[in-house]
Amino acid sequence: MAKLTKNMKAALSKFDANKAYSLHDATTILKDISFVKFDASVDIDVRLGVDPRKADQMVRGVAALPHGTGKVVRVLVLCSPDKVEEATEAGADFVGLDDYIAKIEKGWTDVDVIITMPAVMAKLGRLGKILGPRGLMPNPKSGTVTVDVAKAVREVKAGKIDFKVDKTGIIHTSIGKVSFTPEQLVENAQEIINTLSRLKPSSAKGTYFKSIHLSSTMSPGVIIDKTTITGI
Repeated sequence: MAKLTKNMKAALSKFDANKAYSLHDATTILKDISFVKFDASVDIDVRLGVDPRKADQMVRGVAALPHGTGKVVRVLVLCSPDKVEEATEAGADFVGLDDYIAKIEKGWTDVDVIITMPAVMAKLGRLGKILGPRGLMPNPKSGTVTVDVAKAVREVKAGKIDFKVDKTGIIHTSIGKVSFTPEQLVENAQEIINTLSRLKPSSAKGTYFKSIHLSSTMSPGVIIDKTTITGI
């Protein structure tokens, strides 16, 4: 067993790691047990009662967080020349096509989200081995393949996130920063949970929301009392 650090011991002394807390109480605890010297991210982990190995139980979706993630999202738009101006005006950090495809082929992936158009997707096929493992490959289901690239850029910049259940049945995503108010974090977390409720596969049997935890960068996780959350 790994030896606990001084900061981890101090954090664990401030709450009961085996107790389940309300969303609001959990966010307050996280603000109190964050010891890093930067504005730590706050993450939510939701274990779902699904089998991701079955295609009809793969949970994937997007959510527009009311208060954003607090992160600066670098957006690349790969589009035709007629869409360059509107993508730029919408706030895209990088806009182009063949020149950026060439850069990616050489290993450049210094972005957080890539948005493109259906007519351009054929050119991105050969980039799958580079973009896929990094979660950067545009996908119609996440809204990153669209003819309205300007709208997609604005939504991503405003806090729209893409999430997908992992092979163990867990959804892991950021819901903000420690500097957010407890109310902002609660509302962002509730939006994720509401979205997951709507995405429940009809073939999923038994308990859908098995467990929910909140944590911040390098902090211990806080168990959430599911009975305090609406929509479950």
